[in-house]
Amino acid sequence: MLRGRNLYLAQIVLVVFPSFFLFGYNQVVVGGLLSFESWTDTFPQIDTKHATGALKSYRSVIQGVYVSSFTLGALVGSLSCSAMGDVLGRRKTICLGAILTFIGEAISCTSFKLPQLFVGRIITGMGIGIFSTMVPVWQSESSQATNRGRHVVVDGIFITSGYASSYWINFGFSHIHQHSVAWRVPLALPSILSVVLAMSIFFFPESPRWLLRVGQSDRARSELARIRDIDRDHDDIVREIAAIEFSLEETARNAGSIRDIFRMKDGKLFYRFMLCIGLQFWIQMTGAQVISTYSTTIFQSNLNLSDGITRILAASALTWKCLASFITFLTIDRFGRRKLFLFCGVGITLCMMSMAITSSFSSTNKSAAIASTFFVFLFNFFFPIGFLGPSFLYCTEVAPIRLRVAMTSISTANHWLWYDNHLANILGYAKSFYRNFVVQMVTPVALANIKYKYYLVYTAIGLTYIGSVYFFYPETMGQSLEKLEDLFQQDLSIFETVRVAGKLSALNEGEDGQREELKAQVELIENSERGSV
Repeated sequence: MLRGRNLYLAQIVLVVFPSFFLFGYNQVVVGGLLSFESWTDTFPQIDTKHATGALKSYRSVIQGVYVSSFTLGALVGSLSCSAMGDVLGRRKTICLGAILTFIGEAISCTSFKLPQLFVGRIITGMGIGIFSTMVPVWQSESSQATNRGRHVVVDGIFITSGYASSYWINFGFSHIHQHSVAWRVPLALPSILSVVLAMSIFFFPESPRWLLRVGQSDRARSELARIRDIDRDHDDIVREIAAIEFSLEETARNAGSIRDIFRMKDGKLFYRFMLCIGLQFWIQMTGAQVISTYSTTIFQSNLNLSDGITRILAASALTWKCLASFITFLTIDRFGRRKLFLFCGVGITLCMMSMAITSSFSSTNKSAAIASTFFVFLFNFFFPIGFLGPSFLYCTEVAPIRLRVAMTSISTANHWLWYDNHLANILGYAKSFYRNFVVQMVTPVALANIKYKYYLVYTAIGLTYIGSVYFFYPETMGQSLEKLEDLFQQDLSIFETVRVAGKLSALNEGEDGQREELKAQVELIENSERGSV
C-alpha cells in the first residue's frame, strides 16, 4: 500500500491530473471544432459558417447556447456538492464526477443530432463542476500545512495543460476537417482519463477531517498515518487528530448550516465567504477570458496574419501559460498566497494598460502591433501565478471544516456563473432579434466598437483587485486549517485579522533565532487589539 511521498505522487498522476486536465480540455475543445466541415454538415442548426443575415444571427444564438451549456452543467455540478459532498464523502463524490464526465463525453462523441450533443455537453459540465469543487477540498484536507500550497496549486498547471492540448489537437485535426473523425476523436479522447479517475480514486485515502466529522475516528487515524507515512500511534498523529476534533467541536457550536455563511458573527463566516466569492469573480473579470478565448482574433486584427499562423500563435500562448503555471508550484509555499495574488494583480493590470496603449496604434504602427502581441503572452505569464491554482487553494483554507464543502461549492459556482457570459447566451435565445447585444458575446462586440478602450475596463477592474487583496485577504501560508480557524474565531476586526495573519506567517517562516521575538510580537498585537474591540 502506497504511503507518504509515493502516495502523493500517485494521487497527482491518477486523480488530480485527470480531474483538472478534463476541466481545461472540455471547457475549450468545442470552440475549435465549430468551423469543421464535417461538424457543420452533421449539425446544420449551429452552422454559422455557411449562413448570412438573419439566419446566421439565429444560428449564432443556438451555437452560443450550446457552447455555454457546459457552464450551466458545471454550475449545477458545483452547487450539488454542497448537498452531497458531506454525505457521500470526498472520494465517492469525485467518482460520481468521473462517471458523469465519461457519460457526457461518450454521448458527445457519438452524437448525430443536436439534442444529443446538448445533453452530452451538459452532463460533462456537471462532472467538471464536481471536480472543481471537491478535488481541491480533498487535497487540502489531506495535506500538511507546510506543503499544502504545492499540493493544490498543481490544479492550475493541469487546467492550462488541458487548454493547450485542446488547441494543438484541434489544430492537428483541422487538416482532415471534412471527415467526422476530425471532431469525434477530440471529443472522445478525454473519456480515457475519466475511466482512469473513476477506477483509481478508491485506492487513495479518504479525507481524515471528513472521517472525523462522521465519527470514524479510528479510520481517520489510519488514513492520516498513511498520508504522513508514520505510525498511527505516533505523537504527531495523536496531536493532529485532537486538534481536528477540537476544531469540529468549536465550529459545531458556532456554525452548522449553509445559512450561517451569511452571518458575520461566530468566526466571520460571511467575510470568509466573500473572500472566496471575490477570487472566483476576479478570475473571470480581469480579462483572462478575453486573452484565452479571443487571442486568435486579437492576433488577426493586430498582425493581419493568416488563419493558420494565428491559430499556432494562440496555441503557443496557451502552452506558454501552462509553463508559467509551474512558477506557482515553486513559490506558493515560499512567498505565500498574498504576495502571489498581488504580483499577479499588478502584472495583469499593467499588461491590460499596455495592450490598450499599443493596440491604439497597432493599425498604423507595426512595432505597436508586435508589442501588443507580446503583452498577450506576458498576460499569460502573470495570470496563472496568482489565479488558477491559488484561487482554488485559498477557498479551501479559509472555509471552516463543517461548511468547507458548502462554501467552496457556492464560490466555485460563482466561477461558472461569470464564465463566458453564458447568461447572456440564454437571454439571447429568448431575444434573438437583438443581435449586437445578445447574439454576439460582450467581448467581440467591444473589440469591434470601442477597440483598445475595452482593455482600459479590465485595467480598472485589476486595480480594484489589487486594493482588495492588500486590505482584505489574510495570509494563510504555513498554518494548519485548524490554526486558521482559530484565527478567524478571534475577536478581531477584518483589518486586524489580516495584520495578525501576516505576523503568524512570518513566525512560521522565520529563522529559529527570530521566532520567539516574532511570537511575542504576535501575542502583543492580539492582546492589544482585543482590548480595543
